[in-house]
Amino acid sequence: AERNIVVDMIVQNISRDGYTDMSFTVPRGDHARAVAALEAVAKAIGAQGVVHDERIAKVSIIGVGMRSHSGVASRMFATLSREGINIQMISTSEIAVSCVIEDKYAELAVRALHDAFGVGRTGAGR
Repeated sequence: AERNIVVDMIVQNISRDGYTDMSFTVPRGDHARAVAALEAVAKAIGAQGVVHDERIAKVSIIGVGMRSHSGVASRMFATLSREGINIQMISTSEIAVSCVIEDKYAELAVRALHDAFGVGRTGAGR
């Protein structure tokens, strides 16, 4: 916050060996500043290190009533899987399901999801 970097899709995971991992996304333009800040914090708290990747993209399906329509996330995951696209991170909210994927698959993912949910067609996603 003090570096004025917007953080999104925050995930905390505690592994079996007791280590805690924090994963999150930042806008691509803030990547270098975020890594520099994180490396300083990691050193100060004795963390094992900072792992980062600029080659990611976030794809989302958004709509009011996502929670009341069962199978939306499942359809998204199955669509990406059929295209051979690995999901690296998932986030959900009342109106959206977002997945982090390799950026080289972003265009393919968007096209496949548009087809799967009928975006651009009359009666979309039904």
